[in-house]
Parts: sequence; structure tokens; C-alpha cells
Amino acid sequence: MSRRNLTLGSLRELGTVGLVAGLSGAYAATLIMASSILATMSGDSSGTTGLTLMVVAGVFILIALYVSAVVIVNAVDTVISGRLRHIALLRLLGAGGRSLRSSVVRGTATVGALGAAAGILTGTLLTDLVRMALVARGSLPEADYPLASAQLPFAFGLIVLAATAAGWLGSRAVLRVTPAAAMAGTAAHRPAPLRHAAARAVGAAVLLIGGFAVLALGALIGEDSPGGLLVAFCGAATSATGLLLGARFVIPGVVGGFSRLLGRDPSTRIARRNAVLDPLRTTRSTMGLVIGVTLVTTFASGMAALSASVDAWGLPAAQRADAQQILGVATTVLICIIVISSLIAAVGFVSTMSLTVLQRHREIGLLRSLGFTRSQVRAMITKESVALSASAVLFGIALGLVYGSLGAQSLIGAMTPGLVWGIPLPALLAIAVAGLVLVLVSSRGPARRAVDVTPVEALRIEA
Repeated sequence: MSRRNLTLGSLRELGTVGLVAGLSGAYAATLIMASSILATMSGDSSGTTGLTLMVVAGVFILIALYVSAVVIVNAVDTVISGRLRHIALLRLLGAGGRSLRSSVVRGTATVGALGAAAGILTGTLLTDLVRMALVARGSLPEADYPLASAQLPFAFGLIVLAATAAGWLGSRAVLRVTPAAAMAGTAAHRPAPLRHAAARAVGAAVLLIGGFAVLALGALIGEDSPGGLLVAFCGAATSATGLLLGARFVIPGVVGGFSRLLGRDPSTRIARRNAVLDPLRTTRSTMGLVIGVTLVTTFASGMAALSASVDAWGLPAAQRADAQQILGVATTVLICIIVISSLIAAVGFVSTMSLTVLQRHREIGLLRSLGFTRSQVRAMITKESVALSASAVLFGIALGLVYGSLGAQSLIGAMTPGLVWGIPLPALLAIAVAGLVLVLVSSRGPARRAVDVTPVEALRIEA
């Protein structure tokens, strides 16, 4: 068995890394190939049009890569957290923390590269097949369309780099495991020093408050000129950075507060404890989902605000109808493009729930031996999933409505009286339904595997 397997177990435990890298690869390939097709249709594949399309595609690819990196960091951290005692034993036998961390990074990079290659190949082939079918039907004009793009290797390198960096960040726990932890029989996460936590909290508060202030300033500037959009973008980016920096101080509290609404029975109490037992893991489990929901809601809210303001622009009826149609098509296209990032986050959430439940076999076995029924165990896991996913969805919707509406106000405030809030009810309903499906998917499999293990068998498993 290789050192990588000794640290991470089988590559099956890194299935989330491969799946996320594959989704990112397919997404990147589809966007790049679609941009190449559109540029070829316009007859300006190497000019301004082609460059503009590639820049737009690059922005959405970077957004997906960012979400993917968050998910991979959490996946690696979850796998390592379940093997900390085993890693501590390796340290006791003489293995160095840095060499073990290097093995984690190499394993993550390998799986990420395989997933990215498979995803890019799949995305390219599917795009070519769809393009050929559209040309055959006459929906696309005949032209010398490329079978592949020179930008695909660059996308592959970015995905592998993101997976490698995420593996390095997620494996920080390896360096903190000491040989003494193996002898003591425990290898829990050590909290960060108080001074570091205080500095992080202050920095996050400054960025968050300052960012929202700049965002509001951009909306005010938008009352006089469209230049407020750039100011609003800077404010949104600053506040988002503050939120990411201080998420570990906010997300666990949101999850804990929401979980109190689920009841007070024994299964709910244990679910609430498990949901916030490790604040850092709680944050990482939900942060990708928060980002995905925020992105979808921001685009939907912004476009809804633009659509609602069209009537106040004083356009003739025909032009108003055309503007509404263009905004409707743009909204659909943008949401379809950005929703892939949310899908990647959802995959990471489901995988995290599965791994954390599998790593709690002994706890579940003890609960069963103390009288917990199979239905109570299922309810416990389902309620934990509800607490995490519902908190992420609601928090993301709230952020998205603020970002989208104020962003739209900064762009068209001069043409629209008052503040136009974008409340995209169809999109919000779709997000709510998707959240319900996510709860069912993320809890059904782990719950079934948990209750299939008998109490005696679970208690025999070594922690």
C-alpha cells in the first residue's frame, strides 16, 4: 500500500474530488466550445468578438472553480478528520507531517487531474455532437467549426491547480497531529490560537461592514449615473471577502439557530449537536452551498429588478416588449450557466453528509444499543441535513436578494424612481424545491447505510 493510501485510505474516499473536477472540466469545456462556435458564427473568432466571449466564459469558469475549490477543501478535510487517529499512529511510527501532507496533495492532484481530463473530454464531445445535430437541422449555419479549442489545456491546468491547492489547504490537520495523540487515543482538531481568531474576526467585520457600505454607496451613485455599478461591484467583492473570512463565526450560529426550530426530541437534540460539533467543518460543509445559492439568487434578483424597472423607462410599447423579451432570454441563459456552480456545491454537500455519517458508525451503534430505533436514527440524520442545507439556502437567498437588487439599482437607478427590489419568485421557488431534493438525497443514502449496521457490528469498528 502506498503512503498516499495510508494517509487517505482508498481513492474511493476521494470520489468527491474526482466528481467535482469532472463537473468543472465538463462545464469549462462546454463554455469554451460554445464561445468558439459563437465566435466562428460571427466571423470574428480571433478578433474582438472572440476575445469578449472568451473573457465572459472565463469569468463563469473561475466562479465554478472557486466553488469547486471550497468543496474539495471540505472533502479532503472530512476524509482526514475521519483518519486522524490513524495518521497520528503513522506519526508515532516515524512518518513526518510534511511528507504525509505531500502525499495528500499528490493524491488530490492525481484524482483531480483524472476527473478534469474525463470532464473536458466529455464536455467537448457532447458540444461537438450537439453542434453537428444543430447544423444538420439547419439551426446553425454551415461553417468551419473547430473540433476542439486551444483554451482547453489551460482550463485543465486551472482545474488541476485548484484541486492541488484545495488538497494542500484541506490537509492542514495532518501537520497538527502529534505522535502523542496516538498514545492518548485521540486526535481531535486543535482550535486556532485566540489571537489569530480575534484578528480574523476583526478583519472580517471591517471588510463586511465596509463592503456593504460601499455597496450602498454604489446604489446611491447609480441614482445619478450608471457608473455606480463599478462601485457596487467593489463593495460586493469586499463584503463577500469579509463573509468568507469570518464565515466560521457566522455560519455555525445560523445553523444552530435554525436547528432549534426543528423540535426538542432526542433525535433532534443529537442532530443539532452533530450539526455544529465542529464549527470549521460546519462552515465548510455549508459555505459552498451558500455561495452557489447566492450566485443564482443574485443573477435572478438583478435581472428581475431590471425587468421590473422597464415600465418606468418611458419606452414605446414595442420597444418595451422587446426589452422584456431580451431580459427574459438573458435571465434564462445566465441562470442556466451559473446553476452549474450550485450543482457542484450540492454534490459536495451530499458527499460530506455521507462521509461524516460513515465516520460516526460507533456513535450510531451506541445510540442503537441505548434504545434508539431505526426511525429515530433516520430522523436524526435527516434533521441534521435539514439544519445544514436549509440554513445555507436561506442565508444564500438573503445575500443574493441584497446583492442583486442593489447591483441593479447601481446600474439603472438614474432611470427608475425609488428602489426596485428584484424578487424572482419562480427562481426562489425553484431554489426551495432544489433544497428539499438536496435534503432527501443527502440524508437518504447515509441513513440507510447507518441503520443497516447492527449495534454490535458498529461498536466493533475501530475509531
